[in-house]
Amino acid sequence: MTFPIRIGTRRSALAMTQSGMMQRAIAAAMGVPEAEIASAVPLVEIVTTGDRIQDRRLLEIGGKALFTKEIEEALIDGRVDVAVHSMKDVPAEQPPGLCIAAVPEREDSRDAFISEAFASFADLPEGARLGTASLRRQAQALALRPDLRIEMLRGNVDTRLRRLAEGDFDAILLATAGLNRLGRAGVIRERLSLDQFLPAPGQGALALQTRAGETAAAWVAALDHPLTALAVAAERGAMTALEGSCRSAIGAHATRADGRLLLTAELLSPDGSARWRRSGELGDITAADVVPAAHAMGLAVGRQIHDAAGDQRIDL
Repeated sequence: MTFPIRIGTRRSALAMTQSGMMQRAIAAAMGVPEAEIASAVPLVEIVTTGDRIQDRRLLEIGGKALFTKEIEEALIDGRVDVAVHSMKDVPAEQPPGLCIAAVPEREDSRDAFISEAFASFADLPEGARLGTASLRRQAQALALRPDLRIEMLRGNVDTRLRRLAEGDFDAILLATAGLNRLGRAGVIRERLSLDQFLPAPGQGALALQTRAGETAAAWVAALDHPLTALAVAAERGAMTALEGSCRSAIGAHATRADGRLLLTAELLSPDGSARWRRSGELGDITAADVVPAAHAMGLAVGRQIHDAAGDQRIDL
């Protein structure tokens, strides 16, 4: 791949921050002097359908692919060379001709509890208004606290924090990773338990997407973090088996322990009244084919959940 290496990105503050991080990392891997980064690795801002429509849940307008579709079209058309996505926004299946070339090291994968008046999720009073657009967060919150009033909250991070400050909600839930990257970690009152609030598959990780024939670039190996890529492969395997989208309340998280990869995944009914959870592990994470094996393990765990839910499985 020759210069310029054009990075396709959404225009939100978080997307621009994340893409700027990757812009500098790619430039460093390619030996680009700081003064030449903007011209050698330019950011190309793209407005997605998901950004334009802010008054409805994604499940009502086509799912989370609406955050990636226009950027992927720019990749296919040759208008950009790399796309930077939040991994949790990337659909299970890649469009023909595109691939995830690199997965950089993951940030904190936990959900963040934010409130003007309450120090923790457990402190919320009966009937409190909790803002989120995530079906998963809604289901997990209601599984613990069916008394809560879940109210739809979309928009960029600043918009959500402003609405909280204006009193529209008693608390909101956001991803810790995004707040950390934006330098807004100070608003977090509680980092929620990975057990009670199992994250979205890939949460906290980024996906660097390219055309399928362009994965041999020097920056790809420099930016890919093998352990993160391994964990994400397992999580996305479970998501694939559960037909994961914004229409399903799915959580999945994988970690390394004692040389093994441990995965926990779950499916919930949107009202939190039903919850199916299973775990799996991969013993040899040093094998040459370990990423496909991790994905296969995730698929197996997801299928176990799918079978356990049976006719009770609820997709909106």
